[in-house]
Amino acid sequence: MKFIGIIPARYASTRFPGKPLVDISGKIMIRRVYEQAQKALDTVYVATDDKRIQKAVLNFGGNVVMTSKKHKSGTDRIAEAIDIISEKTNKKYDVIINIQGDEPFIYPEQIESVKKCFKLKRTQIATLAKPINNSKDIFDTNKPKLILNNKNEAIYFSRSPIPFVRGSKQADWILKHKFYKHIGLYGYRYDILKKITKLKPSVLEIVESLEQLRWIENGYKIKVEETEYESLGIDTKKDLKRIYDTGLL
Repeated sequence: MKFIGIIPARYASTRFPGKPLVDISGKIMIRRVYEQAQKALDTVYVATDDKRIQKAVLNFGGNVVMTSKKHKSGTDRIAEAIDIISEKTNKKYDVIINIQGDEPFIYPEQIESVKKCFKLKRTQIATLAKPINNSKDIFDTNKPKLILNNKNEAIYFSRSPIPFVRGSKQADWILKHKFYKHIGLYGYRYDILKKITKLKPSVLEIVESLEQLRWIENGYKIKVEETEYESLGIDTKKDLKRIYDTGLL
């Protein structure tokens, strides 16, 4: 089975414009993501719509493809990118790993966990979940939660705490049930990726602002692997400062 990692990268972030090119102790962020991904994947590309990002990737010797500026999600961007890459290299890939471009310290083990899901032929889409170990994260609306069926497939994702623990104080919920937070790393079989990017936004997706609900509403299965790792995402300049405070550098 042939895997490829694609890192969607935009320059025009509302909260942190130009963040793929921000310097982190001598290396730009997109390079750090790229080099971490290479530890788990033989082939890695950046997919961007910005010439500045393209130039920066080429400067450090990385693979990059230019895509449309019209894409509303990273999933849409990589769906275009994989066809450009396949035509350019004359190679076909079975599974595409969608790697967030703002996680400069992503663990290679996370990527390996997603890859492992595709040993099962029935796996269409794969992602990760990490057990929650504190009550604060259960009620943090910026940290999507998910619940699973007995095949370790996602039933639902929500910004609210799920499931609801009836008859217990909220402070005790963590003692009553194993809650999971979603780790936003995805793998897709090629044919499934092409299908899900043709779907229209769904009701639940719009309400929760979680793209993966569109796939579930349309009957697609999301295989979930449990992970102990949680990488640090950089959404704001404040997050960037936090990297140094955590001692990762």
